Amino acid sequence: MRKIIHIDMDAFFASVEQRDNPELRGKPVAVGFDGPRGVVSTASYEARRYGVHSAMSIAKAKRLCPHLIIVHSDHGRYKAVSKQVHEIFAKHTDIIEPLSIDEAFLDVTNAKTCLSAVEIAGNIRNEIYNSLKLTASAGISYNKFLAKVASDYNKPNGMFVITEDDAPGFIATLPIEKFWGVGPKAAQTMHKIGIFNGLQLKQCSLNHLVEVFGKAGRMYYEFARGIDNRPVTPVRERKSVGCEQTFLTDISGKSAILIELYHIVLQLAERLKATGFNGCTLTLKVKYADFTCVTRSATKSVPVYGKDDILPLAKQLLAQLGRLPQPIRLLGLSVSNPPSGVKRWVEGCLDFKY
Repeated sequence: MRKIIHIDMDAFFASVEQRDNPELRGKPVAVGFDGPRGVVSTASYEARRYGVHSAMSIAKAKRLCPHLIIVHSDHGRYKAVSKQVHEIFAKHTDIIEPLSIDEAFLDVTNAKTCLSAVEIAGNIRNEIYNSLKLTASAGISYNKFLAKVASDYNKPNGMFVITEDDAPGFIATLPIEKFWGVGPKAAQTMHKIGIFNGLQLKQCSLNHLVEVFGKAGRMYYEFARGIDNRPVTPVRERKSVGCEQTFLTDISGKSAILIELYHIVLQLAERLKATGFNGCTLTLKVKYADFTCVTRSATKSVPVYGKDDILPLAKQLLAQLGRLPQPIRLLGLSVSNPPSGVKRWVEGCLDFKY
């Protein structure tokens, strides 16, 4: 039986800001860009009591919580703290799979110590608090799905265990929105076909789930039965590198669009250089003022790498859109599709795009 721990830092960015600035402690804080199109990256638990949450616009967050304090993101600092957290993980196991800068799976089936999974999770949480003055929540179970769900069960600063014996009953009553991999759109579809909890999901046939949800249908079918055989994978293959820019005001003039495109090309070239990633496909992403999103891609026989490669191709992709139907809200570029036989492997928590 595998022993899997999922560690999730509590309101990570906001907690780091509150730790480092005593004046913010106990106050509603949102980390993000304070502009007309700013978005909340992380909200402190004091802010969450007002309904503020990540991915919410700053404008709406302020309406919900007029005394909300906005703090600009400092990703360099968050990455440094994340590295310290992972150093604590590494004292117990080498099998660590980062999901993002603030959460990770740990396989402690054959841990470096003789402690139980529950004891290891408790020690990790205690050391994170004692050495970093931050709190983390932990979920412990026999697979990744249940460990992920469990870590959210007693948040913040909590721990929850789901044993093999407990799993059927726990899953049966679990709201479908709490299932890992069920986003808002999938949840709406689930509701339409009469699925609101794990028991109802389990009663749905595999064929029907695959018919409605495609490949994800099999995953849902297995999750409803407490099955998740995916290993904790300590390294990941980078599949793409990209960057995008949301503008404070929509842009429409050809010269203005080309100038912004040029800046994004430079950013992408720097990011490719920093990561050492090679890819043959360039993708342009355009989001219009009404939030309609379109993409255009082109694949070359050799990798697209520096500015001299990217800029002409990016202009060609932009030209393919023809006359723009409305002003542009967002522009983005990404490179993907590594050449055959070339793999770039990334370890740890430093690979995540913000």
